[in-house]
Amino acid sequence: MSKQLGFKIKTARRKLNISQGDLSKKLEISPSYLNLIESGKRKVSADLLIKASEILNLDLKKLSTDDNLNLVHDLQELLSDNLFEDLDITNLEVKDLIETNPLVSKALIRLGDVYRKRNSEVYDKLEVISGENVANPKATFPGEVVSDFLQEYQNYFPKLEEYANKIFSQVNRNFRTRHVLLVEYLKKHHKIDVVDVVPKNDEFFLKRYVPEKKTLYLSDYLTLDTKKIYCAGQIVQAEALEIIENYLKDYNFPSDTAKKLTTISLINYTAAAILMPYKLFYEECRKHRYDLELLQHTFSVSFEQVAHRVTCLQDPKMKGIPFHMLRTDIAGNISKRLSLSGIQIPRYGGACPRWNIHSAFMLPGKIHSALSKMPDGEKYVCIARTIEKGIGRHGIYRSILSIGLGCQAKYAKDFIYADTLNIQDENAAIAIGVNCRTCPRMDCQQRAFPPINKNLDINLNNRGASAYVSN
Repeated sequence: MSKQLGFKIKTARRKLNISQGDLSKKLEISPSYLNLIESGKRKVSADLLIKASEILNLDLKKLSTDDNLNLVHDLQELLSDNLFEDLDITNLEVKDLIETNPLVSKALIRLGDVYRKRNSEVYDKLEVISGENVANPKATFPGEVVSDFLQEYQNYFPKLEEYANKIFSQVNRNFRTRHVLLVEYLKKHHKIDVVDVVPKNDEFFLKRYVPEKKTLYLSDYLTLDTKKIYCAGQIVQAEALEIIENYLKDYNFPSDTAKKLTTISLINYTAAAILMPYKLFYEECRKHRYDLELLQHTFSVSFEQVAHRVTCLQDPKMKGIPFHMLRTDIAGNISKRLSLSGIQIPRYGGACPRWNIHSAFMLPGKIHSALSKMPDGEKYVCIARTIEKGIGRHGIYRSILSIGLGCQAKYAKDFIYADTLNIQDENAAIAIGVNCRTCPRMDCQQRAFPPINKNLDINLNNRGASAYVSN
């Protein structure tokens, strides 16, 4: 704990550009003693911790809790690769590395991402040269850096929320953002025309902004809620890029592409905040206990937009339920992930097949609720529902994705979808893991791969729950 607290204090101090000398004066301790605290070699007293949290504007609960769970899992997952099999690295050694050197751990994960991406590119080139399919290891998700960035900020950006509130005050009618007012705002303040068009057969686009003509073209294949988010995003792009850049400048992006993807993510974040302003949205969430479908209709937004927005309610003065959210396709590829609930979401592979985010594909459009239990004993209320993405036109196939959202079971009374679940019954919880390579459950009949750091009990004459376990 001392190592974690020291690292968090040092990170917060550096973000605020405060020197060790200046902070030690404010804390009324010597610079050498502060150095020992930041390096994890001295314990932090309660009084000193409170004082440091006030000076560095840190949430005391966040300071004193372990928020390295996802980092632990990501590193465990990376080291489960066959490349490291002979090293026999234990989970205890992984945790010790993270507690001692969290930045080194993050660097290793970044190297792993680059390795897998480059490896995938090599296989793609081999396919082109040979003209044959080559066994290609799964490429890393290009938005992983975006997910890491959002995770670091707990998916809450107060200056963007403040800006969104100002815009909302000008584009709302009866406390709801109206599409026509967004269009009028763009015309009035930026002389940008919004034109709805049906794309020609030989071209495809959802939106296209032409700076020379100051015209935003929106495809008529889009739903109204999507047109609203694009118009709001165009306002953000015209006015708030400097605020966004201030958030991006201190983050070490591995590439310019990653930075641009994160910029787009923050534009969309702010656009959603204009459609669902923080205080109003928070009050509706509390009143209706996070009834997502009701919230979706109340604010005239999509299910995915409202599911993502509930994860942003992290203002310490108006704090919502800490949710996790992920999005996957029918093949199990995760294209969006964020965990504020503490649940571990896989970085390099698909999620556990026992998660209800997969079973949602069996009954499209219906919300599936489940009480899930992780190997560490923590229980979560998880919901999942499929959505359709793509253009709305006869004869055109729309892709189907599944959205998963959940929270710790202790928030069940505030989450309407827990009402149908027997939270108190230990046998009612579905035993799940993160993925097969890191899950310790040996009695799972859906195990696809052997777990890391387990001696396999292979017996030619007997078979247990899976091929990796005998009776």
